[in-house]
Amino acid sequence: MSNPLNLKIDPEKIQEIPMVDLAFMVLKAANTPYYYRDLMNEVAKLRSFKEQEINETIAQLYTEINIDGRFACVGTNLWGLKRWYPLERSDDPVANAKRPRIINDEDDDDDFADEEETYSVDDTEEDYDNVDEESDDDIYSDDDDADEEVDEEVVLDDDDMDDEDSEDEDEDASDADENDNDLDR
Repeated sequence: MSNPLNLKIDPEKIQEIPMVDLAFMVLKAANTPYYYRDLMNEVAKLRSFKEQEINETIAQLYTEINIDGRFACVGTNLWGLKRWYPLERSDDPVANAKRPRIINDEDDDDDFADEEETYSVDDTEEDYDNVDEESDDDIYSDDDDADEEVDEEVVLDDDDMDDEDSEDEDEDASDADENDNDLDR
C-alpha cells in the first residue's frame, strides 16, 4: 500500500477536509481495500501528522468510518467502499418464491362466524361473580386499627425471624391436612 496517491488537492485544503472524507478519497483513488492502520497512515501522510497526532486521532477516524455509510468492512479490519460490493441477496429458494394470492376465500369468513357464536358475554360475568365480594371498607379498616396499636418500634433478631417462618410452615401444613380431610368426606 505504499503506492503514492495523486489526489490533486491543495495542501491547505487538505487540512480543512474531514479525515473521514480523506479516507474516502484515498480508497477511491487506490480502488482497492486497505487495512485500517494503512488507511490511517495514508490520511496521516496527507495531513502531515506526527506519531502522537496519529495516536490521538486513530480512534476518532475509526469511529467515523464505522458510522459512515460509504465504507464497508470486508474482512478482518479490511476496509473498502460499499459501492464496490454488491448487496447480499438471499439464496434461499423459499424466501424468493412467489406465493399464490387468494383473493376471495369464502371459508375464512365461516371461521370467524364460528368463533363469534361460541363466545358469550354471560360466561365471563359468571367468573367475576365468584370472586369474594368484600367491600373496600372491610379490607382497609383493619389496617387503621393495627397502626394505632403499635406505639413502639419492634426490632426482630434473625432467630425470631426463623421462629416465625417455622410457625408459618406449621400453620400451612395443618391447613393442608384440614383440606384433605374435607375432601375425604
